[in-house]
Amino acid sequence: MATKADFTEDEWKAMQEGITGAGMLVAISDPGFFDTFKEASALAKHVNEAHTKNDSALVRELAEGHDKPFGATASAAEAEQATVEALHAAVAALEAKSPEDLPAYKAVVLDVAQSVAEAAKGVSASESKELDTIHAALDAQSESAAAPPS
Repeated sequence: MATKADFTEDEWKAMQEGITGAGMLVAISDPGFFDTFKEASALAKHVNEAHTKNDSALVRELAEGHDKPFGATASAAEAEQATVEALHAAVAALEAKSPEDLPAYKAVVLDVAQSVAEAAKGVSASESKELDTIHAALDAQSESAAAPPS
């Protein structure tokens, strides 16, 4: 079982940013003043639950950090790029160092993002697009690793 000590500072930061970034990316994709409060609450609730209740000790440890993965003034495009990069780095680190924790990591990222999307008025088209982006980012590393060399 891997712990924080098994990862570099950059890998750890990417794994944490992947979790919170996924939720924030979905939240800013369809902004609304009151919706933002509901979505922020859903993000905090699910990250806290991951910290206290996840079956993976590594995911529980990752969910301790709640740093914002990008600045509050980041555009949607900047937030998407930062989140996708963090998720790619996180998946690569987990595939290399703790593949047994990868399914739990992916599940918590998707759970956080989905709960934020559902927090206010159902899932909008822009939120659905970002959920697809998150799914693709989580699966991209695995697919490229499985692809035969050209």
